[in-house]
Amino acid sequence: MKSSLHKLIGILFAIVVLYSCASIGRPDGGIYDEIPPRFIGSTPAMGEVNFNKKKLTLEFDEYIKLEKANEKITISPPQVQQPEIRAVGRRVQTTLLDSLKDNTTYTIDFSDAIVDNNEGNPLGNFTFTFSTGDVIDTMEVRGTLLNASNLEPIKGMMVGLHSNLEDSAFTTMPLDRVARTDSRGQFTIKGIAPGSYRIYGLQDADQNFAFTQKSEMIAFNDSLVIPTWEERTHMDTIWRDSLTIDTIFPHQYTHYLPDDLILRAFEEELNAQYLIKSERLEQEKFTFYFAAKADSVPELVGLNFDEKDALIVEKNPRNDTIHYWVKDSLLYKQDTLALSIKYLYTDTLNQLVPRTDTLRLVTRNAKKQPQSKKGKKGKTEETDSIQTVFMDVQTKASSSMNVYDYVSFIFPEPVETIDVSAIHLNMKVDTLWQEVSFTFEQDSMNLRKYNLLYNWDFQQEFELTVDSASMYGIYGLHNDKIKQNFKIKSEEDYCNIFFNVSGAAPKAFVELLDGQDKVVRTVTVRNGAADFYFLSPGKYSARLINDTNGNGVWDTGLYEEKRQPEEVFYYPQFLEPKANWDLSQDWNVRALPLDKQKLDELKKQKPDEEKKRSKNETRENNKR
Repeated sequence: MKSSLHKLIGILFAIVVLYSCASIGRPDGGIYDEIPPRFIGSTPAMGEVNFNKKKLTLEFDEYIKLEKANEKITISPPQVQQPEIRAVGRRVQTTLLDSLKDNTTYTIDFSDAIVDNNEGNPLGNFTFTFSTGDVIDTMEVRGTLLNASNLEPIKGMMVGLHSNLEDSAFTTMPLDRVARTDSRGQFTIKGIAPGSYRIYGLQDADQNFAFTQKSEMIAFNDSLVIPTWEERTHMDTIWRDSLTIDTIFPHQYTHYLPDDLILRAFEEELNAQYLIKSERLEQEKFTFYFAAKADSVPELVGLNFDEKDALIVEKNPRNDTIHYWVKDSLLYKQDTLALSIKYLYTDTLNQLVPRTDTLRLVTRNAKKQPQSKKGKKGKTEETDSIQTVFMDVQTKASSSMNVYDYVSFIFPEPVETIDVSAIHLNMKVDTLWQEVSFTFEQDSMNLRKYNLLYNWDFQQEFELTVDSASMYGIYGLHNDKIKQNFKIKSEEDYCNIFFNVSGAAPKAFVELLDGQDKVVRTVTVRNGAADFYFLSPGKYSARLINDTNGNGVWDTGLYEEKRQPEEVFYYPQFLEPKANWDLSQDWNVRALPLDKQKLDELKKQKPDEEKKRSKNETRENNKR
């Protein structure tokens, strides 16, 4: 019996050991660990002075790991030769590869890169500081960096200071002190010595801490930044219980200024002109793509064909994408089109000079020919039974038409002829259809689009018919018969929004936005008013652009000329008018700081706390 008892005890012990080994993590249904790692010591000590060694070791109270260390960890002053930073058990070991500057405060901003090994809880906003001199510089500046075009917070962008106040310092010298923006676009630059500085934002593509590539997103402030501080008092409260205050006592602390800097980041317009690529994806069309907008299209000369009257040119407003339609089938059926193009090219001195390129455009896809029908035995039927292939004309006319809208015809190829007399617009008068006259014209922005215009009235009913073979493309195809009925909405279906704008520039326009930050309609501000008529009921916001040059679009900045991008403001709340409503809203565009204007619901860049909260909610739901 003793032997059996000993065996039973041994088996139970083995089961317990095996179970414990298999259950290292948190058992299902248990409480999640949400406590971040705790910093407990380091070599050198936090805030140590006269330190000139290259290796640092930081210790924590649990096993840790580093997440996205290259993106999140920032050393200031910046190290051109990137340091080696790695997690080993409960330690973070850092080896600095660059030489250290004398009498300088160094900060290693880990942001939220240090997380525990199990649940990934981050140790947020952790910064380690030491000095190679006798003093630790403690000044700080704070602010927010936003995308200048839409006030979207930008995460992970570098923000830095220059003590050299010359404009050229930003383009020739590394920044003195740097930090990175968090998920809200907010930044804190630490370890600053007293003095005057210029502040910049930089999306440092080449990692040299200077603005040396035109494609890098940048930001700059027109005013100098002068760090300062003041003593402030915070009232701390001790609670006896959840309802009763025990003690309130003042707590003094040092607050650093400025703490509300706003930087507006932008990409300069790339004005280096060159041919990006040419392609001939279809037999009858080839395309040139250029790097920048141009005042004119290139000069083209055919080398194995006569280009005169052989091509139809379709271009966009910037002249940077140009399609050439080959009219003659004998020409476009050639496997290769050899040609030369002459255009203005940006040379190494950033000057526009004439350049000629010789190109051989080879077709990739042969034009498909109409297929004849086959009989049951696979034999081709007679010619008169060949299926007719029509030109695919897209007609844009909603069955419930807006009173300000128009009917559009979009063609797959340039149009050869249109018989306007074969287009019939009939309006219902009482119970009878009455044909009405209309305006039919080519769209000013799209070569292959034509618009039918009529002065619609509310609740009118229309019937649109287009006779077959009344519209011909340049390749011989014609339209099938088109018929469509539609009705104009009633006046009671609409709502109106009127903005009384103040604080804007003399030239400005307002873009009405939907709930996804997409532009619904644009109007110019006139005499302080921006009025939107005949809107569908829904959820709207708005964005105002100070249109400095009056060209009707938002324009970016240019650092060389110290020109800021055009100002953008957001209406700070949603409007949800119902049918047959009029809403009138006062809007002072400068009433709120820029970082408080754009609604969180419109932002694509969500705060990390919100993402974590969503992740935890998902885990809880899965647990249930």
